[in-house]
Amino acid sequence: MSGIASVFKKLFGLVNAIRKIIVNIVFFIVLILVIGIFAAEEEPIVVPENGVLVLELNGFLVEEETWVDPVDQFFNEAFGGGGEPPEILLADLLIAIENAASDERISGIQLNLTNFMGGGFNKLKQVGLALQQFRETGKPVITYADSYGQNQYYLAAHADNLYMNPLGMMMFEGFGSYRLYFKELLEKLKVSTHVFKVGAYKSAVEPYTRNDMSDQAREANQVLYDELWQAYISDLANLRDIDARILSGDINDFNTVLAEQNNDFALLAKSSGLVDELYSREQFRQEMISLTGLDKDEKSWRQISHHQYLKSLNGEAFVENDKKRKNIAIVVARGVIVDGSQKAGMIGGDSTAELLRQARLDDDVKAVVLRIDSPGGSGFASEIIRQEVLELQKAGKPVIASMSSVAASGGYWIAASADEIWAAPSTITGSIGVFGMFFTFENSLAEIGVYNDGYHTTNLPVLDITKGLDDNAKRVVQLSIEKFYKDFVSMVAESRDMSYEEVHAVAQGRVWTGSQALEHGLVDQLGELNDAIRAAAQYADLTEYDVKLIEPELSPRDQFMREFFGQASILLPVKPTQKLGSPIEMQLQGVWKEVKLLDKFNDPNGVYALCELCPLQ
Repeated sequence: MSGIASVFKKLFGLVNAIRKIIVNIVFFIVLILVIGIFAAEEEPIVVPENGVLVLELNGFLVEEETWVDPVDQFFNEAFGGGGEPPEILLADLLIAIENAASDERISGIQLNLTNFMGGGFNKLKQVGLALQQFRETGKPVITYADSYGQNQYYLAAHADNLYMNPLGMMMFEGFGSYRLYFKELLEKLKVSTHVFKVGAYKSAVEPYTRNDMSDQAREANQVLYDELWQAYISDLANLRDIDARILSGDINDFNTVLAEQNNDFALLAKSSGLVDELYSREQFRQEMISLTGLDKDEKSWRQISHHQYLKSLNGEAFVENDKKRKNIAIVVARGVIVDGSQKAGMIGGDSTAELLRQARLDDDVKAVVLRIDSPGGSGFASEIIRQEVLELQKAGKPVIASMSSVAASGGYWIAASADEIWAAPSTITGSIGVFGMFFTFENSLAEIGVYNDGYHTTNLPVLDITKGLDDNAKRVVQLSIEKFYKDFVSMVAESRDMSYEEVHAVAQGRVWTGSQALEHGLVDQLGELNDAIRAAAQYADLTEYDVKLIEPELSPRDQFMREFFGQASILLPVKPTQKLGSPIEMQLQGVWKEVKLLDKFNDPNGVYALCELCPLQ
């Protein structure tokens, strides 16, 4: 025994020594960072004369940046961790373009689209419109890429000069949505799937109950994506003189055009009008140098990234008001709606309601714009947010709902009672329907010899993942889902001054574009955020006002960590921009996204208003 004790004592001593070494290493790293932060003097940002503003579109275009713990972010950057996909704040991009248009130091804009991952169609249109307005000043917009994807090309098409690598390619695949279906997998694992829904088109749960898409889901997909695709190719046709065969979507047309260029995709892009010239990277560099001259290091053309440019202007998405005028408050609701409090990038019923409450209690706020980019989620959390909208109205403060790329299901729920609803023509909205779903594992457990048994004082439904549901229990749950759907439709009917039958006819989980929703009476106007702000000012009878973004307040700990690790990150060596994932990696991310979605099902009543066709980022 003494020999064993001796071994464990030595082992513990080794572990303890390793622990001390690690603690000391971390301590000295932090100490070096602290010294470096206080010793470092950040050079002032200088906007070069005759410089090009480079829009570095690395990641997804979003209405609100997802909260990332600054400690996690720092160590991800320091040690090459994965982390969440990068994001580009839409408001920052628009402000940079707007300021550059009147800035005499800026001679043009370069779109860097190599690592652009896309965004909602209406967000792309807003950036495109800003680029068109910039071009009206006489300054050029230029873009270059090795290849272009559809989202990348939509923005690239707004350029005066559009270049591509001679080995690059551009091909339009159209719009669509594919999902993985898990019914057979769940059956093999002997998992029991319990689904309760109302709405013939409410197909969010189909991946767990079917092996393929239902006819209703296919119909909804077709109507939605056909309209969005027509809007996409119509915009391209108006922007550039493109061979109609390229945009027809017919594989025979495409093969014909490709054969005319000896199956060379780059030559096809040039001959069909998609790009202006085929340049190598060095040729493009020389082209930009001839436009601006060499930078101070005489290595490249004169340029400044839009991130640095905004810092030079002390620019932010929304500038703090000077308290001399009344305010229009903006509350952003982006992400899946879940119960409780959540960080930015997710909509918490409690946390988003708290932001609306802050606007209600702020005497300087006279109207609120609720900016929504959400596919929905928890029905209970959606109602908690809507109740705060009603409280704002009771306080005499009008609420205008402004729909971004997505405002469907629960996203529509929180908009429905607003004084006015604005949507972009391409907004995905509607999807008025509800469902409940959970899994039980009684058969899976039985397969390995584990069983559930016990006593309960009543025979009312007990939702236990280790037990199944009998018919009586299923009936109770289904009745609760049907009641929730009736409440949803009735609430919309009352808010929109429509009959129950009128709303039901366009509900049942059916998804619409903003243009279609306007025809069906589900929205009031078509427009973007600025249009909604002007409408809010009219409702509040304001001719002069400031715009105030209401954001969650950081805790003292989060504020300190953000400032500390934000400064520390300046000391890190510059790393290559995160590249787009491989097809296999992107498919695995899709599977993981489906799994993570199940984690967001935390409604206390188990009732969800979630749009299955809507993007989650």
